[in-house]
Amino acid sequence: MSKSRSRLLPIVVIAAAVVAAAFVLNPSPERHRERIKAAVAERSGVARVLGLGSLVAFASNYHSLGVASYTKAGDRTVSIGFMGFVFVPQ
Repeated sequence: MSKSRSRLLPIVVIAAAVVAAAFVLNPSPERHRERIKAAVAERSGVARVLGLGSLVAFASNYHSLGVASYTKAGDRTVSIGFMGFVFVPQ
């Protein structure tokens, strides 16, 4: 029994460290908004000039799941965040 515990201990410690890091690195609402603005500007020069990224970022609602987060505008998921990274799907 002692051998199996000693083998599992490093795995449990690493898993706990990853979960703790996910909580600490969960992107903030500001980080989501910055990434949304940048993504909209990258996709369209017209949208950049008109400031549509700022409008979408302003209209989005931030939701945190503790280890991950996302923003929604209406029924559409605008961005997804995990471990400090924010992804904006098209």
